[in-house]
Amino acid sequence: MGEISTIGLDLAKNVFQLHGVTSEGQVLLRRQLRRAQVLVFFARLQPCLIGIEACAGAHFWARELAKLGHEVRLMPPSYVKPYVKRGKTDAADAEAICEAVTRPSMRFVPVKTEDQQAVLLMHRTRDFLVRQLTQSGNALRAHLGEFGIVVAKGVHNMERLFAAAEVADLPDAAGNPIRLLVEQFRDTHEKIEDVTAEIKAAQKDDETARRLETIPGIGPLTSSAIAATVPDVANFRCSCDLSAWIGLTPKPYSSGGKERLGRISKMGNRYIRRLLYLGAMAQISARKRRPAGDDWLWNMLERKPVKLVAIALANRMARTVWALLKTGEAYKARAA
Repeated sequence: MGEISTIGLDLAKNVFQLHGVTSEGQVLLRRQLRRAQVLVFFARLQPCLIGIEACAGAHFWARELAKLGHEVRLMPPSYVKPYVKRGKTDAADAEAICEAVTRPSMRFVPVKTEDQQAVLLMHRTRDFLVRQLTQSGNALRAHLGEFGIVVAKGVHNMERLFAAAEVADLPDAAGNPIRLLVEQFRDTHEKIEDVTAEIKAAQKDDETARRLETIPGIGPLTSSAIAATVPDVANFRCSCDLSAWIGLTPKPYSSGGKERLGRISKMGNRYIRRLLYLGAMAQISARKRRPAGDDWLWNMLERKPVKLVAIALANRMARTVWALLKTGEAYKARAA
């Protein structure tokens, strides 16, 4: 009987499922482990290939198992699903992971470091607070609108709304709820400013993020998020692959030799795609304030809708990101 060469590890909160095979494909291991038993078990095992789905906690376990001498590969869950034979059990999932990790065409997810995960945590916290700020602002607008207090849209106009509410003749019962919502809005806004300052400070210490910031339309937030999420572009054969991973390329519906391209796929990293889109819209707004010219962006704006041009520009920005990560250089504007 040979030794275990490949293990599929199905992660969970408390009970982990293992499926191990030899280099010839013979099954030698099918068992469950409690969370406290995982590292103890793998410490006694000879170094082998371990496949894990890229889910919650996967990067932590990949780092810990790599310290024990094992080769750990993370895979997108959607790429593992086709290898599940039948049913939905932990044992079937672990067997599918073990099968998928050995496929030569499989695409793997780079293991993130603790520092990269810390930066992404700041981005997710800020994104969460921004959603809360939007909810608080919408609630205030809706409630005060019932009393005829309305101002222009935008976060920058909220203080005008608060000032109008203070001088308005509101019922006594409405005063305290409005005051609580106003305090929550202002407190959330301050927290967003604090987290944004921390992200910008971390971005200044990251050489990759500083290089990405030289691309027009990419600011500190976008460059920091990309540097923490896509540190290595070795998994992308070309710039189009990175753009497709972000979800900025058309979704094909082709058959019988007829090529049909639909709307963008909107797959991959939604957060980075949104940041690139916002950066593209900022570039478009700045370009419209300048005189007409013969550059690519102006020609596109003359022929296409603004939002379509923004997606095309975000696609170009993603391809430029791939080039900078691939070459290690800073952005150089094309000569006129």
